[in-house]
Amino acid sequence: MGFSDLFSVASIPVAKTLLLTALGSFLALDQINVLGEMARKQLNELVFFVLNPALVGSNLAKTITSESFVLLWFMPFNILGTYIIGSVLGWMLIKCTRAPQHLNGLILGCCAAGNLGNLPLIIIPAVCREKGSPFGAPEICYKYGMAYVSLSMAIGAVYFWSYVYNIVRVSSNKVNNEDNREEFPSKINCAEGTTKLLQEDYTEAPLVCTTTEGIEKVQILDKTKQSSRFISKELNLKAIFSPSTIGAVVGFLIGVVPQIRNLMIGSAAPLRVIEDSASLLGDASIPIVTLLVGGNLLRGLKGSGIEGCVIAGIIAIRYIVLPLMGIVIVKGAVHVGMVHSDPLYQFVLLLQYAVPPAMNIGSVTQLFGAGESECSVVLLWTYTLASVSLTF
Repeated sequence: MGFSDLFSVASIPVAKTLLLTALGSFLALDQINVLGEMARKQLNELVFFVLNPALVGSNLAKTITSESFVLLWFMPFNILGTYIIGSVLGWMLIKCTRAPQHLNGLILGCCAAGNLGNLPLIIIPAVCREKGSPFGAPEICYKYGMAYVSLSMAIGAVYFWSYVYNIVRVSSNKVNNEDNREEFPSKINCAEGTTKLLQEDYTEAPLVCTTTEGIEKVQILDKTKQSSRFISKELNLKAIFSPSTIGAVVGFLIGVVPQIRNLMIGSAAPLRVIEDSASLLGDASIPIVTLLVGGNLLRGLKGSGIEGCVIAGIIAIRYIVLPLMGIVIVKGAVHVGMVHSDPLYQFVLLLQYAVPPAMNIGSVTQLFGAGESECSVVLLWTYTLASVSLTF
């Protein structure tokens, strides 16, 4: 296949994505107001709680077996690599540009977390169905491609809500603490050599008094409860175990356990109507998500005070440095036998390094009030240029 043929195969899926995204932006205009702010919020909830879990669960259930699950073990480490490399590069960008404190979480999140769900969900089916696709028969390509993408979405959700959520939270807390600084003594002298240590989170942990004679023992059960509450609060476990993650777990159980698989998967399965209904729901996720991406990007047109060098740095990291690092890592893993020879699987692994920042970063910055307007501008520019970068 010549370069022009490959370029056509690569550009047409991106062009389809652009058309739907542009339609979403048009429908979200104030003059049209079909996808107004309230409509987008309700559709986002529908996608988050219903459509995405159905898509992830149905695709994994149909394609994942105990044998294929072993072959996919490299994907969680590959996604973790995108986060680690992106975080290091983002930290370097912060130091080079001397970005404001309240943007640190945003920059690290945009450099580390890619859109591992929405865009691959759009691109992979379009590539598989395109005439001249290098990944074989469209039906087989679509079946396994959607399984790879579904797994990528589920793993990416866990990493995003356990890492980016807390990075933005910590960054916003530092800014708030600096703005509302009050003098609290870190140590208060107690009578006769007793010292009270004021805990940072005094709502969760009691004041502890230490004496030269000894330390008061705390019941193990109480300490366990305090630790559990702290971990649940700090890591936002409800967000980590999102509906998409739960859908992935259900899909794995159906696919890996033969007894359940025989009941639900296949033309002769007695409960196949459940899987068919889930697939029908999941298929609606792709066009709706694409329209929502276009509608949400409109906020970036209002502009903000973010410096151009920060935007340029994020674009360079996501579209130049990370894809080059991804080629080295994935091809190296293939060379040493850590990744099996399926070209579609390798393509999905490479794509994880080349996608723009995750759209959920906008929701997190809005939640903590840390760089919300700047995030909209970053997403607008990165997704605008994604049409060129993803094609190549």
